[in-house]
Amino acid sequence: MRLLIVSGLSGSGKSSTLHMLEDLDYYCVDNIPARLLETLIRELERSGPKFDLLAVGLDTRPEQDDIERVSILVESLRAERVGCEVLFLTSASETLLKRYSETRRKHPFSSQRPALKQAIEFERELLAPLCDLADLVIDTSRMSVQDLRDTIRERVARRKTGQLSLQFESFGFKHGVPADADFVFDARALPNPYWVTPLRSLTGRDQPVIDFLEGDAMVRRFADDLIEFLGRWIPQFQKGNRSYLTVAVGCTGGQHRSVYIAETLGAHFHGRFDDVIVRHNELPTGTR
Repeated sequence: MRLLIVSGLSGSGKSSTLHMLEDLDYYCVDNIPARLLETLIRELERSGPKFDLLAVGLDTRPEQDDIERVSILVESLRAERVGCEVLFLTSASETLLKRYSETRRKHPFSSQRPALKQAIEFERELLAPLCDLADLVIDTSRMSVQDLRDTIRERVARRKTGQLSLQFESFGFKHGVPADADFVFDARALPNPYWVTPLRSLTGRDQPVIDFLEGDAMVRRFADDLIEFLGRWIPQFQKGNRSYLTVAVGCTGGQHRSVYIAETLGAHFHGRFDDVIVRHNELPTGTR
């Protein structure tokens, strides 16, 4: 059995994720109370191949002891070598406020925290241990539904057991650091093509910007240093049975330098690892 336990902040895309997993042949069960989770898993383990791919969405209003119960269960399942992964969906508070304002839906914790912002932050704090426990955190703040679908398909559904899913992503510091990053590198010390007028409207994928950056010794040294560092440490994460690793590179706007470096890293490590993805948070094209 491959088991995905899906949790996350309300409004961050948990239900959409379960619907996508269902389309990808997972048997999905939503909003299960934590105290029933082990019973459900143990029962379905014995129920044949129909449940070999199982995704379970946790209760949207857990208690503190429910969080502890899930943590203990996940550690137990992993010790038994059950294919158990925890997927956590998160999003910036400003994004969640906007989503709830647009849909006019009631937040699950609004009865305990009447102000929507307080309810969001209460839930974020409550679920923090599950976020820390997660194999993969997906920040949906700047994702469309299609971006989320692509991420689930590329990083979760297609990943083979024991395989490391390695993602390089670019972002702009002015938009905030992605919550799903395991490593964050700052490319703002590099020469900025934005200040070269003919390059301003282009991105780090365009050849004139690539030529500009590759012509600078500091840029080449920066890329080489990251390749050396990651080449040494990624295999160590892989040996530790890590399922997902996300390397984020940021510059000011996320259009030029970070895009170029993320593309360079992706091209270098593609072929060295089976599952390499490059994503650009600030570009409309999203995931490659």
